[in-house]
Formats: sequence, structure tokens, C-alpha cells
Amino acid sequence: MATQQRPFHLVVFGASGFTGQFVTEEVAREQVSPERSSRLPWAVAGRSREKLQRVLERAAMKLGRPTLSSEVGIIICDITNPASLDEMAKQATVVLNCVGPYRFYGEPVVKACVENGTSCIDICGEPQFLELMYWKYHEKAAEKGAYIVGSSGFDSIPADLGVIYTRNKMNGTLTAVESFLTIHSGPEGLCIHDGTWKSAVYGFGDQSNLKKLRNKSILKPVPIVGPKLKRRWPVSYCKELNSYSIPFLGADVSVVKRTQRYLHENLEQSPVQYAAYVTVGGVTSVIKLMFAGLFFLFFVKFGIGRQLLIKFPWLFSFGYFSKQGPTQKQIDASSFTLTFFGQGYSQGFGPDKNKPNIRICTQVKGPEAGYVATPIAMVQAAITLLTDASDLPKAGGVFTPGAAFSRTKLIDRLNQRGIEFSVISSSEV
Repeated sequence: MATQQRPFHLVVFGASGFTGQFVTEEVAREQVSPERSSRLPWAVAGRSREKLQRVLERAAMKLGRPTLSSEVGIIICDITNPASLDEMAKQATVVLNCVGPYRFYGEPVVKACVENGTSCIDICGEPQFLELMYWKYHEKAAEKGAYIVGSSGFDSIPADLGVIYTRNKMNGTLTAVESFLTIHSGPEGLCIHDGTWKSAVYGFGDQSNLKKLRNKSILKPVPIVGPKLKRRWPVSYCKELNSYSIPFLGADVSVVKRTQRYLHENLEQSPVQYAAYVTVGGVTSVIKLMFAGLFFLFFVKFGIGRQLLIKFPWLFSFGYFSKQGPTQKQIDASSFTLTFFGQGYSQGFGPDKNKPNIRICTQVKGPEAGYVATPIAMVQAAITLLTDASDLPKAGGVFTPGAAFSRTKLIDRLNQRGIEFSVISSSEV
């Protein structure tokens, strides 16, 4: 990729936003990482020079690097001004786009990056935006040699690369995987910034358009290998984890399915079926969540309901989402575990009439999901675009993380930075 002619290898767009400030800190850490063999010229970008300056000063204080502000470029640009986005894209090899909800603010950035042959990474968990960008920009991005990689945060690097990791560790053919997300919180509980809540409200409110988009795209079905993976009930008990679970409503299933299609069609790999769940603990949590879920699904159908959900996130989410976001204490005490249960066939044992005869359990563990793991995943994905060029798909294009990074060293990089992939057990049945 064209690093030579461009002043900045990485540009964090939306650096002064809630998540952007954590991504900025993470790039600053990466800049002085002992593994780095070369300089990492980078910049922050956004509408207000004062706010960007403040974010850099805060990062400098937090990391004990008083000279940080003078080492980082500042680019002033605005989502409503296409010329300013072009100007930003021309100066960057990779743009890290932290400005959401992406359904409203994402496309101008993708467009500017594609037109200027600049790669772009986002942390979007909105399937409709991710799939629409593929249909609109994949061919043009390939032509320009730009890599546009969506959902490169907690949604959906742990799930997407977790399935690939599980397949690589299985001694045979992996045919189906169920994942269970467990979020661990400290004594002060959990809290998520309401930017994520807004994306969910708009996404669920507009599901009919996602269906239309998928119907229009008339894709060839991906073959099902082995028995069809059965969907669990909306509330089911997972005995291995000793917890009730509900379906995970993020982008993971959409992203993993697109990756499996890509790997099957382009690399002739056997496709893996996938379902995602989140553990919710005991019966009281289930009841609380069912009420919150029913409220949400009812209100999200109407314009006025959506306005209420957005105005009072704290009330409608039972305190899980707020306009202030989590405190540093809540962030420090929180972590996640994503457990994968896979099944398939050992070598020389075909899926024709046989039951799967091999099982595997793997895990991805990491720090707090939204503001620690997400910046780590995003920044390491960007570094992978810069350094593993020969292992990326041949031309550019619009990719899922698994499609872009399945042959790169991204999993090793994440392991070194506290997002750990491991095999828990593997057995022939």
C-alpha cells in the first residue's frame, strides 16, 4: 500500500468522540511499542482543533508522554464537507473511522477513501451499513487498491477470527460453531456509551430495509456441510457454562456468514455454520432482560418510540446505557470471554451419512469490550493492513475482518496485546 508518498500511515477520524479518544490512546501506545521496527507517523482528524488538542493532551498525561501532542498531526475535516474528507484521505494510508452511527455518517468517509485509494477501517456493528458498502463500493475499491474493512472492533473481530482460529485448530473439517459471550463486570457494574444504543435503535427500527437489501442481492446459497445447525430457543440453558443464554443481537452472525461465503467462494474452504448467543446468568437476569427486550422491540417500531429510546437510554436499558458512558473504574474492572463450541469430522471421515465425530472448544478472552478491546482490535487491524500486505486478498475491496485477515498475523498481534485466543478442549467423539 502507498505509504511512501503519504505523510501519515494512520489517521484517527473522530478522535475527539467517546470511542475515538480511546482509539487515539491506543495508537499512541502502538507508536512506542517495543515490537515496532519503524516510525509510525500518524494524525488525528475531526471538526474542532481545540477538542483534538485536548484529546492529545489527555492521552499525553495518561501515558506519561509530555511531548505526544507535538508528535501527532492534526487534520481539520467535517463529515458534511466532502472536499475536506478527500483532503484527509489523500494524506493517509489507513483511516480509522470512529464516527457513528455509521448509517448516517459512514458512507462519505468510505467514498472519500475509495476515490483516493486510501484504506479504511471502522468499528461498525450495523449489518445494513456493512452490507450496503459492499454492494456499492467493492468493485471500485478493488480497482483503486483500497481495503475497506468494516466491523473491526469488538463487533466483530473476536467472533469472526475466533471461528477461523477454531477451524485452524481442529484436526479435521469444522462444520458448525456456536459462540457464547460472557461479560464480566466489577462491583460498580456495567455501562455502555449511548452511541452504541443509538445504532441499535436505528438498526432495529429499519430492519425491513435490510431484508430488502438482502433480497435484491440474489446470492447463491452457501452449501451446508454436515447436519444443519439448529437454532436454540430465545432463552435456553447452556449446561457447559452453567448459565441461561439469549441470541446475540450484534453484527457477529451477519459478519461471520459473509466471511464464510468469501472463504468458500475465493479460497475453496469448507463453509462453517454459525450461531451466536450471550450468557445472562440466572433466572432473575432472564426476566429483567425479557422485560427490557419487549419494551425495546415495542418502542423501536414507532418514530415517537425511537425518539423516547434515544432521549432516555438509561431508563429503557435498565441503566446499561448512558450518555456519559462508563467510568474508568467500570472499564478497568470489566472483561469478556467468548467461548466457541465447534463440531465436525476427523480426517478421512465424510459428512455423507455420518454424525459429526469430533468436537472442539476454544475461547477468546479480553479486557473491557467497548473501549479497551475495541481500540486494540481496530489499531492492530490497521497495523496488519500496513505490514502484512502480501497476505491480504490480492486486490483491494470491501471486506469483513475474516476475509481480509484470515492469512495474516493479526491473531498473533492480538494475543500479544491481551486479546487471547486459546484451545480449551478438543476430542473425537
